[in-house]
Amino acid sequence: MSKKYLIFLMGITAVVLVACGGCKPQNDPQSGNGDAEPEYVQEPEDLIWFGKPSFNVPVENTEAVEMRLPIKVRITTDAKLAVLEITDTMTVAGNKQTNYVVTMSEDLAPGFYRAMCLVNNNKARSFSFGVDPFDIVSAPDMQSDYSEYWQTAKDQLAAVDMSPVLKEIEVKSSSARKVYLVEMYSVPDGLSGDPVKIRGYYCEPTDGEKHPVIMHFYGYDTQGSKSLCECPAGGSSNYAEFYLSHRGQYLNNRPATTKNPGIDEDCVNIYGDWFAYHFGDKDSYYYRGAFMDVVQAVRFMASRETSDMTHLFAEGSSQGGALCYAAAGLSDYPFTAIAPNVAFLGDFPDYFKIVDWPASTAKACAKEAGMTDEQMYAFLSYYDTKNLATRIHCAVLATSGLLDGTCPPHTNIAPYNLIDHPDKEYHFYPNMTHDYPKNWFSMIAAFWKKFQ
Repeated sequence: MSKKYLIFLMGITAVVLVACGGCKPQNDPQSGNGDAEPEYVQEPEDLIWFGKPSFNVPVENTEAVEMRLPIKVRITTDAKLAVLEITDTMTVAGNKQTNYVVTMSEDLAPGFYRAMCLVNNNKARSFSFGVDPFDIVSAPDMQSDYSEYWQTAKDQLAAVDMSPVLKEIEVKSSSARKVYLVEMYSVPDGLSGDPVKIRGYYCEPTDGEKHPVIMHFYGYDTQGSKSLCECPAGGSSNYAEFYLSHRGQYLNNRPATTKNPGIDEDCVNIYGDWFAYHFGDKDSYYYRGAFMDVVQAVRFMASRETSDMTHLFAEGSSQGGALCYAAAGLSDYPFTAIAPNVAFLGDFPDYFKIVDWPASTAKACAKEAGMTDEQMYAFLSYYDTKNLATRIHCAVLATSGLLDGTCPPHTNIAPYNLIDHPDKEYHFYPNMTHDYPKNWFSMIAAFWKKFQ
């Protein structure tokens, strides 16, 4: 992770903290006056500290005369638990702005925090930050039959006749790569029943040579059944690529009237809210089938003569990030590298303490099914990315937005910290919500290039 810093050039008056709760003044009272010469601190650009945080609070006096302004700083965990509160005052000359420095005297536990800074009872600064994130421990909590459970699912998948049908999308194909709509079959929605048809767009190089393989996985399908799905262009890429629409989402959730390339039949989502579908029944839960769709898509790519399965990559955001972990943790073929951005389905016991969804859905489903919290978390552990991470031994590039209220950074760092591989990169974005970095695709291209 790059370590650039912002240098604040404004003067900072050191202060004596009245109620520090684990903080101390920039100038210790024993070493000099609390109104000593101005100072400033450098903050990491990504607002991730390795050690004691020290940050600036802008203090502006808009009056013409010198004033002593009240200051309050509150720091909470990402789960909204109070950590400390500082109250103080600061003298500022008329029509001047300076900075108040907050410096920790004691270590904060590894984790993510929120700072709210008030000056004269008005918000002066509010931000999220991290402390020693790579030391956060999110212990695996898989059940005793975890490996057996997923092996049973894979054995069921192996018995399904994939029966792939390829339909060329000529308007998207190029001389270098042909683009196809692929329809194939995956496991039923349970231990018995009919296989489920899934779809995806496939880009196949035309030169007959072996090419590295990229799997693309999508986020939660919130676009609505009337929206078009992404269909890639053939272009001149040197990759063989597959854009998977797993069961009930995207190409499997669009009527023919939306005119998605290659779709000539009405496809309907029969699962309702995917996260809630058959919640509590691990043999027919939605993500059991969805994870097997991912494995089937990789198996499809392995069947193509132009696929170099020794150079296998995956990328995706949100739900797509979780599917990256599923692919690398469950596939028959070892992945070279994955790039999960703001990944979903991570560390449920802590996840549910931080944000409302999907906790609200899970708890409502559990209540309806008569499940205790312990039973609910035991069930969810089969689909938790931190447990999948214990099966992953490939390079990983991961990213988080510190303002993400859907898949907060704690849920993203949990699986990352458990992956045993020397080639790992994590990038934090202090102003990013549930989104992806603007340079996301150039980032992953540069990262993957190291392994080709």
